[in-house]
Amino acid sequence: MISDIKIVSCDISEYIRPKRINYVQAGIKKSWDMVEVHDSVAILLYHEEHETLIVVRQFRPPVYLKNNDGYTYELCAGIVDKDISLVEIAYEEILEECGYDVPLEHIERLTSFYTAVGFAGSVQTLYYARVNESMRVNNGGGVGVEMIEVVEIPVSEAKAFSMDETKAKTPGLMFAFYWFFGLS
Repeated sequence: MISDIKIVSCDISEYIRPKRINYVQAGIKKSWDMVEVHDSVAILLYHEEHETLIVVRQFRPPVYLKNNDGYTYELCAGIVDKDISLVEIAYEEILEECGYDVPLEHIERLTSFYTAVGFAGSVQTLYYARVNESMRVNNGGGVGVEMIEVVEIPVSEAKAFSMDETKAKTPGLMFAFYWFFGLS
């Protein structure tokens, strides 16, 4: 249950830094407001035994302001804020958010792309891994105050799910699903 919502200014944050870029383009002076943010990793998980794609569902306050629900479906993901390799960050996120201990050599890098290009321009690196119940070590759900729900979407329903506008989801999730279907 969400309550007591207040929007206040954010002068100091460990996650974002608002900035203004002044520049000249084709002889015209311009400026652009942006937010400097961490890059991230995201992982598409395929559960071999259940024939499902594993995603996470969590509350996102900016989405709440748009749809009065705020719950989004996303790939397992995390920010790049540690001095370890991207695949190691992906490994940690799979373990923390979804509860699977996937060997590093089984986490496959697919590609990277820019996200939020109009205001942040961060880079997200996309990974893929197959999981099964022998890899499960906990129920996931995140760490600390994170409240992450692990959701399994049957492969047979995944295309329809990705196009269902009643479910808030990220473009990275939709891209990863369509990449997955390109394999078969």
